[in-house]
Amino acid sequence: MGHGVHGQGAEQVGGILHAFNLHLTKSELAELSVLLFLFTYAMILLEKFFHRTIAALVGASLTLVVGVITPEKAWEAIDQNTILLLFGMMNIVTVMGKSGFFHIVAAKAVKFTKGSPTRVLWVFSLLTAVFSAFLDNVTTVLFMAPVMINIAEKLRLNPIPYLIAIVLASNTGGTATLIGDPPNIIIGSIAGKTFNDFLIEVAPYAIIAFILGLMVMHLMMAKGGFLKSQATEEELREILSGEVDEELLDRKLMKKSVIVFLITIILFILGHNLGLEPGVIALFMATLLALISGLSPAWILERVEWTTLIFFMGLFMVVGALEVNGVFEAAANWLIREIGENIHAGILIVGFVSALISGFVDNIPFTMSMAYVLKGMEAQMGSVMDPLWWSLSLGACLGGNLTLIGASANIVTADIAERNGYKIDFFRFMKYGTPVAAVTVIVALLLFYLEHAVFGGF
Repeated sequence: MGHGVHGQGAEQVGGILHAFNLHLTKSELAELSVLLFLFTYAMILLEKFFHRTIAALVGASLTLVVGVITPEKAWEAIDQNTILLLFGMMNIVTVMGKSGFFHIVAAKAVKFTKGSPTRVLWVFSLLTAVFSAFLDNVTTVLFMAPVMINIAEKLRLNPIPYLIAIVLASNTGGTATLIGDPPNIIIGSIAGKTFNDFLIEVAPYAIIAFILGLMVMHLMMAKGGFLKSQATEEELREILSGEVDEELLDRKLMKKSVIVFLITIILFILGHNLGLEPGVIALFMATLLALISGLSPAWILERVEWTTLIFFMGLFMVVGALEVNGVFEAAANWLIREIGENIHAGILIVGFVSALISGFVDNIPFTMSMAYVLKGMEAQMGSVMDPLWWSLSLGACLGGNLTLIGASANIVTADIAERNGYKIDFFRFMKYGTPVAAVTVIVALLLFYLEHAVFGGF
């Protein structure tokens, strides 16, 4: 979230509370913001009756109407970097799609996997994890989801489990590096950790988590019958020998969009050194592509996933009320009391609490609050508490697989799927995501704990 609105006093903030002259204490405001968060969450869960974007907007507008957060603070609570990154990459991916790029990638991928559903699952999960480590996971799924849908339809497979598999792979792969997942970027900047620190301390556990998570996914999909080939021998031969329909391709536009996409990726990797946020890079490169593509801006903008962007804005406001009223700060202070001087216990407490909270709250504001608390601990305890940074990273990133709203990539993929006529609802996602998250979080954190507590990482 990035605006450090921690522990604001019990100032009254307008809205109905102000109109009726109801002066609440800080803890009452905190309780009220938790209630509004839970109400919003319940609406998101009941998606048969409410669309999740409407649920987030109801929650956001209620926090403003009731008065647990001011409009200024609510606007500040929106993580602009996330919104700009999503908006920019959606535009770039739209133009790439228009050029027929995804048709070519899908055709080549089908040939490489020889149309085997198991190979499709493993090859695409691996590709997604690697991309996510060097891009961010949102950019990766914006790019991979259309390809995956294209391949699944060609092979007459149900795209939903395959889409969920690549999202889970993107969240696990993103855990490995400083730039792969927003919580790591936050930890890197607040704790002063480098790209290499993450490669040494976090990447080995992320790789183990990825392999384990994919094995769990494979077993669940096999049990559900999703890894059986659906296309007949004849259809498969036709698919594998067939060339891409030239009418679907615009080679000139493809060249432009792929060059812009590659430059965007290079800038993401260098962005930290250039002092540029990923969101700013994405916005600038998307604008440049719109300028040279020759496409109508109205056509491009109509294809932006506005429901996704507005969902995040609403959710950020609801979570912002928790942050402004000191809920995260209280949770973090509780952690300090529980940990005391016991760093080994701290590894497990910080890791598991972060994973659990990140499964239900966007992990960006939570990581931000926790990082400030750990920074305070570091001032008192010195570098001995270093492992807590890494357990926060593992918990916050891997925990994003727990539920549909645990990570930005999950929501983005669900919206792309919906646009293509496939519904990934909250419980469908949890059916796969929760077991994968449980296995990966438990194994990664226990291994990390063993390294430090038993084999003396100290």
